[in-house]
Amino acid sequence: MLELAADAIRRAAHHAPARPIALEQEPDPLPDPGASFVTLKQGETLRGCIGTLEAHRPLAADVLHNARAAALNDPRFPPLRTSELAGLAYSVTLLTASRPMEAAQRKGLLDQLQPGRDGLVLQAGARRATFLPAVWEQLPDPETFLDALLQKAGLAPGSWPDGLQAWRYGSLEVAGEL
Repeated sequence: MLELAADAIRRAAHHAPARPIALEQEPDPLPDPGASFVTLKQGETLRGCIGTLEAHRPLAADVLHNARAAALNDPRFPPLRTSELAGLAYSVTLLTASRPMEAAQRKGLLDQLQPGRDGLVLQAGARRATFLPAVWEQLPDPETFLDALLQKAGLAPGSWPDGLQAWRYGSLEVAGEL
């Protein structure tokens, strides 16, 4: 996975087309459906992060797509330049299937969260956001974690919108450097 992501990031920065993949030649679990996120960092500073929450294509294709998108299409950043490749850190995070959380109120959700372990998706109407489990490193307090995720979704921190839905998921992260 790291090799696939690194190749996609380099090709994106050089404006080269994505490499074709031959799923029958990829080792398990890369041909199987999977969901992933690819995160780019310059030092400790986020430089791009794009992913999928639900498995809908082969994992190899998902990693390639998300690596290229993190390099070129994260709306928070300009496209990655070749001059930024040296020392660029990147990680590939594989997600487990999301499981709905029963939470009719804020306290109920907070009581169920497992800091450092759970990724969380919140949705209220058309507003949706997620934090990967790695975000717990920056936001270790469950209240702060939840409020920051609400804000990311465009919802008021400290609120509990009507019809709010929540899902948790786990992850496995592998990291490399270009």
